[in-house]
Amino acid sequence: MQKNVLRQLMVTWGDLINMADTDGDLVHRLRADDLTALGTLFERYRGQVYRTAFAITHDAAAADDILQDCLLKIYQNAQRIDTDLPLAPWLYRVTVNLSYTWTMRHSSRWTPIEAVVEHLISPMRHAPDHVAEHNEMQTLTRQAITELPFDQRVVIVLHYLNDLDVPEIAEILELPQGTVKSRLFYAREALRRKLGAFNAATDVAHGYT
Repeated sequence: MQKNVLRQLMVTWGDLINMADTDGDLVHRLRADDLTALGTLFERYRGQVYRTAFAITHDAAAADDILQDCLLKIYQNAQRIDTDLPLAPWLYRVTVNLSYTWTMRHSSRWTPIEAVVEHLISPMRHAPDHVAEHNEMQTLTRQAITELPFDQRVVIVLHYLNDLDVPEIAEILELPQGTVKSRLFYAREALRRKLGAFNAATDVAHGYT
């Protein structure tokens, strides 16, 4: 099944989507080659898959390709997906893996993650008397996130952009919770060190300790 065929199918399935079905129901239907179930899953998860891929790669075309690849992965792995478990953690895992592959191939094109930056410096966002500091902090934070190792970058994206807690991230990445906590800690410490003198004024370090 080719990506362009899938995209065309997505356009025609809007009126067939039944959001009352559980993920497990849809996977069971997909196993019977009911492609409308794939369209329903696409509509249900395309937002969170796309934004996660975009936050990691910061490339719209890459995020769209990863979204389509995730759709293909569901189709290809329908027989092996555990229908008793939520689909979201599995999809996050696939999204992270595909984003990692893309990033390794295009490492020289890494650019900052604006959405995550906004989460990290949100205390300044509504302070009119700190507009200049806010803008400078955006620049510094973007650069700092860009320089994080991939494994730290991913946990920052999952935690701050997707509001996932440590157990959820650990499940998605198939890691011990202690490892996730460690990566979050070192990512936060790296950001705090890089941002240096701005910490006290902007409260960027809120929640880091």
